[in-house]
Amino acid sequence: MVIVSEKGWCPYFLARHMVQFANVVVYSYQYLLDPKVAGYISKEMQKESVVVFDEAHNIDNVCIEALSVSVRRQTLEGARRNLNKMRQEIEKFKATDAGRLRAEYNRLVEGLAQRGNLPFTDNWLSNPALPDDILKEAVPGNIRRAEHFLHVLRRLVQYLEGRLETDNVEKEGPVGFVASINTHAGIDQKTLKFCYDRLHSLMLTLEITDTDEFLHIQTICDFATLVGTYTRGFSIIIEPFDERMPHIPDPVLQLSCHDASLAIKPVFDRFQSVVITSGTLSPIDLYPRLLNFHPVVSRSFTMSLTRDCICPMVLTRGSDQLPVSTKFDMRSDLGVVRNYGRLLLEMASVVPDGIVCFFVSYSYMDGIVNSWNENGILKEIMQHKLVFIETQDVVETTLALDNYRKACDCGRGAIFFSVARGKVAEGIDFDRHYGEDKGIEPWTLATTWGGSATWPKGQWYSRHDKRSKLPGWILSHLRDAHLNLSTDMALHIAREFLRKMAQPYDKAGGSGRKTLLSQDDVEKMGDGILNEMQY
Repeated sequence: MVIVSEKGWCPYFLARHMVQFANVVVYSYQYLLDPKVAGYISKEMQKESVVVFDEAHNIDNVCIEALSVSVRRQTLEGARRNLNKMRQEIEKFKATDAGRLRAEYNRLVEGLAQRGNLPFTDNWLSNPALPDDILKEAVPGNIRRAEHFLHVLRRLVQYLEGRLETDNVEKEGPVGFVASINTHAGIDQKTLKFCYDRLHSLMLTLEITDTDEFLHIQTICDFATLVGTYTRGFSIIIEPFDERMPHIPDPVLQLSCHDASLAIKPVFDRFQSVVITSGTLSPIDLYPRLLNFHPVVSRSFTMSLTRDCICPMVLTRGSDQLPVSTKFDMRSDLGVVRNYGRLLLEMASVVPDGIVCFFVSYSYMDGIVNSWNENGILKEIMQHKLVFIETQDVVETTLALDNYRKACDCGRGAIFFSVARGKVAEGIDFDRHYGEDKGIEPWTLATTWGGSATWPKGQWYSRHDKRSKLPGWILSHLRDAHLNLSTDMALHIAREFLRKMAQPYDKAGGSGRKTLLSQDDVEKMGDGILNEMQY
């Protein structure tokens, strides 16, 4: 930081420059998986680099989000402004440097892979489609000239504006959607496929450096290239309003990716060593199928604990003996919602410090919390502990987490509502008096002092074939007596468990359980992995 202030360098661009010289680079998944970012940040990485995806239990969702695009009215309005600005720039170049536009046209005529001012590695990483789908073909003649390309984009924007004028939810596959664009806007599939690269070339020719200003038209071209490239693995969904505010028109057109392997395939192709690891990567054989790869080594390690400091329970019914489940056809039942609330209320009355409550989705959490607020359960809960909620806004969630910790630190106690496999579940540790057992689906109530956890999932986890899909470190502590419980039974077990956790214990592991690996243990593990790789 001293060097940055003395030299007047930008910290961001300095960090990007230092990536070329660093031995170890630590950053989030998006810098490798999101093509819009990887083209700027990760293009200098060598094939011999070892890529490690840590905390990768949510990597399939990150891959899907990287290739999903949302288009709103604001996006289309911004795209129109971008097109007007680019038209002005083209007219300016015609008057002052027409040769630059002619040179770009000639390069496109010769073929996309041979163009001089767009390095192969740049395009390979930043194009939202796979490189082989683009680089072997030439740019269609109808968009080689800059003016013609802008005219095509205007027709595309106009078509999308018309599709947003709907009162019903619509779902369509890429093939049907592309056929509709061809019929109504006169833009064929091949032209759509090359929109991203053609825009990228034009922005370089026009010497546009403020790429953030042209984010909207880039979004439209990302959408066009993806929908024009893939016939499978995507759906186009048009919603006339946000389900949280059904009375306010806010249409959105979403290109939703369903195949996580599409985003991570360039990473597997580019780097020779890719490691995917997490403490909750379970079941471990699921991820090669999700990401479509064949692991050279697949290994799961047991967790060593000095004592039984977690108490998993499977709750199937409330105190009134009505079923409790997050099955889709039952999750909105008033009895289920009420029993969830009573369970949380009674837990809040006996558990000290913090409780972390995970839900299956943001929409389900919103619905449950609203119901609890209407029937007065939320008010009763807040008499015992303060309530904080994770939202999809990063700033709001960070503030809620800070205040949650303050409430736990001062002895007031708090409950944090979160979403399984969401932002908080993926990267925040609720240790000590803040709560534990984070990120467990389908619905988790995690408490402090060692982490008592309950899963209200009907009879699902009571079945052996379903229960076996839980992580091994949880299964090893899940007793038969803690299956198929009611709310009052779970509350009694939690009381006894918390009383046990409050007693002093030997932290050095004097009970005979091994807490640290010796050098011999590590060498034996290494030999086992080496043998597995060879045979």
